[in-house]
Amino acid sequence: MTRHVLLNNIDHRDLRIDTRHGAELGDAVMLAPTFPAEFRALQAHYPIVFQRLQDGGFQPVALFGFQAGENLFLEAGDWQAPYLPLAIQRQPFLIGAVGGELLIHVDLDHPRARHGDGEAVFREHGGTTDYLERINSVLLALHEGLAANGDFSAALQEHGLLESFVLDITLDDGSPCRMAGFHVIHEERLKALDAQALGRLHAAGYLEAIYMATASLSNLRDLIARFNRRHAART
Repeated sequence: MTRHVLLNNIDHRDLRIDTRHGAELGDAVMLAPTFPAEFRALQAHYPIVFQRLQDGGFQPVALFGFQAGENLFLEAGDWQAPYLPLAIQRQPFLIGAVGGELLIHVDLDHPRARHGDGEAVFREHGGTTDYLERINSVLLALHEGLAANGDFSAALQEHGLLESFVLDITLDDGSPCRMAGFHVIHEERLKALDAQALGRLHAAGYLEAIYMATASLSNLRDLIARFNRRHAART
C-alpha cells in the first residue's frame, strides 16, 4: 500500500523518518533505477545493467541481488556499501507535480515514515531541517537524471550497444542459479565504433557513462561472493 500526500509543515510537523536500513524498512529490493550522472559513484560498488521498458527503451539499474526481493548488501542490520544509490536515499519521499510546480510528496504508509524516533523533517517553528534540504537535493538530482535516460537509451540503441545478458552461477555447494532478463554494454560493438560515432557519444556526455557501466560489471564477482555467503548461512 502507498499513501502519497503533499508534504507540508502543518500536517507533518511531527513526522520522523527512520534512516536505518533493513528488509523491514523497504530495502529488500533486487535493484534500483539510476542514470548516467550517478554511474561514477555506483560503479565502484554495484553492477550497472539495463532493464527493457514497455516502450522499447532501456532503464539503467544498480543491481543488489540475483532474485526478486533479494538485497545482498543488507547484512547485520546495515547497508554494506559506502555509497547508497539516490533511489534508495530518497525513500519515503518523491517528487510530484502540482500546478506545474515540482513539490515534495511523502508516502505516509512507507515503513520509514513514523512519529517518535527518527530524523525530523521540520523544525519546531515550521522551517525545514538540514535532513529535508538534503532530501530535496536528492529528489531533484534523481528527477533530472531519470528524465535524461530516454536520450541515453536512444543513443545506445542507435549504435547497437546493448546485448542481452544471462548469468549462470554455480554456488560453492554446487547449486545452480540463473539470472536473465537484463542487458549490458556490447563491448565488441563499442570497440568497433568509428571516430565520428565516438565523438557524438562523447559530445552528448554518454561515453564516460558507457565505460563506467562496462567497468561496473567487475562487481558481479563480489555480488556472487555475497550470494554464496548468504546461501551458505541458510543451509
